[in-house]
Amino acid sequence: MSFEDRLGAVASAVGVRLESALADYGDLDVAQAMRWATKGGKRLRGFLVIEGAILHDVPERHAIEVAAAIEAVHAYSLVHDDLPCMDDDALRRGQPTVHIRWDEATAVLAGDALQTLAFELLTDPACHPDGAVRADLALSLARAAGAGGMVRGQALDIAAERADTPLTLEGTRALQAGKTGALIGWAAEAGPRLAASDIGPLSDYARALGLAFQIADDVLDIEGDAAVAGKAVGKDAAAGKSTFVAHLGLDGAKAEADRLVQEACDALAPYGDRADVLRDCAAYVVARDR
Repeated sequence: MSFEDRLGAVASAVGVRLESALADYGDLDVAQAMRWATKGGKRLRGFLVIEGAILHDVPERHAIEVAAAIEAVHAYSLVHDDLPCMDDDALRRGQPTVHIRWDEATAVLAGDALQTLAFELLTDPACHPDGAVRADLALSLARAAGAGGMVRGQALDIAAERADTPLTLEGTRALQAGKTGALIGWAAEAGPRLAASDIGPLSDYARALGLAFQIADDVLDIEGDAAVAGKAVGKDAAAGKSTFVAHLGLDGAKAEADRLVQEACDALAPYGDRADVLRDCAAYVVARDR
């Protein structure tokens, strides 16, 4: 199976689990908006959960719960990120964003509900029979998603837009380590957490992968096609945002992404050939067109 076929198969399995989790919420606008927000996408974070779990011999029935949880958090973050008070985007995955399809209040509620769904999935005994493992997953995700992780990154992004001077390169790294990297890092670490094993190698892998992913996003904002990407492009440059391309130039950013991919692959050495799918994932992150 090719890497993209494997990615698609995992995305479909995670999508089925999310649909099942959302099935009992009825037809209220907020429930429909939650389903809308979780449709499509690469489901890269869920993929990292599943592949990390395979490396640690974790049963798929446990890993799929965790994969659905991280995708619910990611979907919530996108719904809120698209709001007029944040990035003000009208298009996501080629479809109208939730606040455009419904309204801002529904978007806020849908995001809130997706976030709480994630912790419902993680703390249910179906996720893992050991309550200590479930507690560790919930605590670590709260830290990754909250004011010390993803939310911190978004707050730094907003502050940078309002500042009189642009962020330094190191400041940009710190911002993106939270905004993009924190959830990618947690997703990669989830497999060893489920196995109560050492998270070190996958944590190092994910740290490099998250930065490479963001650099690829910055490059796509310059070179991407909105019809292919499924979202607006050129917004970062127009807004004068501090990006890796702004600091390093287009060629320099691409070179740094390639270096980070190699760093990510090197971190997988303890797993040998068993981690080849994750090596392919690192290469995919910088070669994607959406």
